[in-house]
Amino acid sequence: MAPAKRKSKKTSKRWSGRVTRESDALDLEQGVFKKSDPKAIARSLKRSAERSHRRKAEPYRSALSMLTFYINRAGRNLPARRKRVLNEAKAALKSLFGKRTKRRAKKSKKSARKRAA
Repeated sequence: MAPAKRKSKKTSKRWSGRVTRESDALDLEQGVFKKSDPKAIARSLKRSAERSHRRKAEPYRSALSMLTFYINRAGRNLPARRKRVLNEAKAALKSLFGKRTKRRAKKSKKSARKRAA
């Protein structure tokens, strides 16, 4: 009988895990996405983005793309409450970097008719 093969270290075969570990994105703080405070998540991402030498884009884009990547990677497995906290972290990140959030004004039919006349 042949001896059983041993795996010294269990490694994930998923590409998304490898991206977070090895890509030239950001050097993230351990457990940053598990925090419950959106502002704390945003502050940590901003700090990591500004300190990281592995990023290719400017700090804001790198931080926001890493947060979006995490949300998309979790997909349907992400509970609604957790997703809400992470989306609030996006808004907090935008305000930390001094970016304006774009708000679309709803156009009513009445105002559209007034402009047409």
